[in-house]
Amino acid sequence: MLFCHTSKRATTENPSFEINGALLSRCRVYVLNQLTEEQIVTLLKRALADSERGLGQMKLHAGDDALAKIAAYSSGDARSAYNALEIAASLTVETRRATSPTESTTITDSIVHEALQKRVLLYDKSGEEHYNLISALHKSVRNSDPDAALYWLGRMLEAGEDPLYIARRVVRMAVEDIGLAEPNALALCMAARDAVDFIGMPEGNLALAQAIVYLCAAPKSNALYTAYGAVLQDVEQTAAEPVPLHLRNAPTKLMKGLGYGKGYQYAHDTEDKVADMQCLPDSLQNRVYYHPTNEGVEKRIGERLEEIKRLKRASSHRTKRESEG
Repeated sequence: MLFCHTSKRATTENPSFEINGALLSRCRVYVLNQLTEEQIVTLLKRALADSERGLGQMKLHAGDDALAKIAAYSSGDARSAYNALEIAASLTVETRRATSPTESTTITDSIVHEALQKRVLLYDKSGEEHYNLISALHKSVRNSDPDAALYWLGRMLEAGEDPLYIARRVVRMAVEDIGLAEPNALALCMAARDAVDFIGMPEGNLALAQAIVYLCAAPKSNALYTAYGAVLQDVEQTAAEPVPLHLRNAPTKLMKGLGYGKGYQYAHDTEDKVADMQCLPDSLQNRVYYHPTNEGVEKRIGERLEEIKRLKRASSHRTKRESEG
């Protein structure tokens, strides 16, 4: 809950999302954490015993297991727990009337199960909890923890999150945290997205679960993610140099006369299919963005890139000898 002394307004949303910086700097923020299950059980016992503000006049009893089940299903929200207890109490009274009106009444586990019907999940698809849960899912995948990842996936799906939103984030995980260490991850995640779109829910949840577990088990690499970030930094911070002439197409006579395409080396015409030719602008010559890891397929990619460097050096030496001879 956030209280704003200047406007006398309050919001239960995370102020980072709902309040602009200028207003937030003039506010006092109070963080209200969700209750523990033990605290909710205590509140439920008080509600059963309180004849003035609770359910005491109904003369009901409930075992610790039944109350613990309500507490667990309330997701830290006392209001949800009170609502579930009230429904369970009403069902119990109805049962008592139908059987033995004089008997002392106990709220049983079966009645609690009937009262709950559907778990009350703390979730706001546009607020903080939305981002907290998808963050937990992503970081569990990144840490190769399939059990945690499946749990957070289930939390989001059962709370009503758009499965296609989750599918898009799963695809993002494949390219950000797996990358070329396991190239098949992207294809599998795209297939999971298509499956969700094609068959819908609840059947599509297994497609997402399959993709999640695959990503957890896959070798991890953010080398591609880091490489592209470095590229963007250079794009933003360096001059936009023209494309080197030898890399330009020359479809007209004028372009050929201006030197377009002059000096271009067709890789397929070389012995090793690798030409010693500069492809970056002069200011970024020899710049290396992509540093493959030793994980999965990326290890083989790294070995191949080292071989390409060796072939380019050999080609350069041959060209130098030929020009000198």
